Amino acid sequence: MSAKAILSHYKVVDCTVAMAGPFATQRLGDLGADVIKVEPVTGEWQRFASAGGAGRTGINASFLSLNRNKRSLAVNLKTPEGRKIVQQLAASADVFVQNYRNGVAERLGVDYATLSKLNPRLIYVSISGYGATGPYASLPGQDLLLQGLSGSMFSTGNVDDEPVPSGMFVADATTAYCAFEGVLAALLYRERTGEGQLVEVNMLDAMIALQMQEISVTTIGGRSQIRTEENHAHVHIRAPYAVFRTLDSFMIVSMPPLAVLAEVIGEPALAQFQEERDGFPERDSIHRLTSAKLAERTTAEWIAVMRERDIWCGPVHDFEAMLQDPQVLHNGSMVEYDHHTEGRLRTPGFPIRFEKTPASIERGAPLVGEHSREILAEIGYSSEQIQSFLVGDTIAETVIPSATATRA
Repeated sequence: MSAKAILSHYKVVDCTVAMAGPFATQRLGDLGADVIKVEPVTGEWQRFASAGGAGRTGINASFLSLNRNKRSLAVNLKTPEGRKIVQQLAASADVFVQNYRNGVAERLGVDYATLSKLNPRLIYVSISGYGATGPYASLPGQDLLLQGLSGSMFSTGNVDDEPVPSGMFVADATTAYCAFEGVLAALLYRERTGEGQLVEVNMLDAMIALQMQEISVTTIGGRSQIRTEENHAHVHIRAPYAVFRTLDSFMIVSMPPLAVLAEVIGEPALAQFQEERDGFPERDSIHRLTSAKLAERTTAEWIAVMRERDIWCGPVHDFEAMLQDPQVLHNGSMVEYDHHTEGRLRTPGFPIRFEKTPASIERGAPLVGEHSREILAEIGYSSEQIQSFLVGDTIAETVIPSATATRA
């Protein structure tokens, strides 16, 4: 990694799978940390799982998207030698991240109590679905389950339909950012004190915290989630606040002054409503009047006239349209880089800009055990010992041919 990268002198041991953990550690890698992905000798399961029927790649697109800027150590943690290797790795690391099921870290000898004795400066991050203790501690923490349990799913959709889940893995992504923030805060504390510590993040608390405003409307304001007959976008926002069908596609209209909207779309009945008095209790009526008029013209036509009057509005992109959006292109939101076996990849970049210490992509997602040999050499193992580990199935490696094939 570049010496200018903000985390270039930190080593992270990444014992995570799926999304929340790998997404968090990839963020650290984007900022220059040396992230060592510890995975089974057969590779993390997500390397091989399908992702939306995506073709082209030999490695699952999800894995590629969550594991760039990492090195892979393929090691069998069920063997004494494998456990010793990872313990020795943690002894020289700054951060250790795991999202094992409760009890697994202890069984494998990589729990906080064990590793903190070897390295008191270690920042140990434990990611779980519901927390380390409690009635749900042993339950699987999967994204959709957490959307339902946290109350977020009940905030969209109409009263006669099923609650509507997010179109993205919002619980995983939110938890990943909480873990990322936790590492940075703990590193800052260690810089001041020299002390490592345990950092615990769980998906349930992350999703609850994400809904700071929504939940507070209930706990402080005493208002429950009142769903509408129409597909209103949020249970606590006045109308119109929704996606509307136009003559050719869809568009969003967000909390406009009703008198102005009445004039712009040519629906005088909207002018009888006042935002603060009627905007919430009359959401269905306001929505229906707006919806009927917006179906008469195209999205581009409506956006043009609404923006002239400073009405908050916008298109509903699919991914193909989003990738061509002029602001997305201007921001450089997407990045491209080459991978050993998967060719040229295009994925979202790092969303935070630093003037002096920019994020960068130095390598794509590693192959299984691609860096096993070099990582073990760095922590003191000889060539003979490494070779014996390979023969004894304690570790695995993938050797990259000198001339790798590149897919178009």
